[in-house]
Amino acid sequence: MVDLQETPAVPPMDPGGDERYGYLIGGGLLVAVGWGLAVVLNLLLHYAAGPGGMTFAGHTITSTLGPYAWATFGFGVFTGGFGVVLLALGRSSPKAPFVLPGYNY
Repeated sequence: MVDLQETPAVPPMDPGGDERYGYLIGGGLLVAVGWGLAVVLNLLLHYAAGPGGMTFAGHTITSTLGPYAWATFGFGVFTGGFGVVLLALGRSSPKAPFVLPGYNY
């Protein structure tokens, strides 16, 4: 009989993997989504709307930035900045071999 309280639910992972891949991929995605979509696309849509406005995917967009556009802009700036921090961590972390968790090498 096995005592379930002393058995871990998940076997321990092998140490020594390269964490830089996660930092670089996560940071790149945050920069792309934050600055690319939330900032650049937001400003381009409001600029392209012109004085008359336009409808995009069921939403009316005008040339003025409303509270939702400003909130999206602020979220994008913060998200992109956090992505830059992750990219900097990825570049400054020591290089290690790339291993997949749970795979027996």
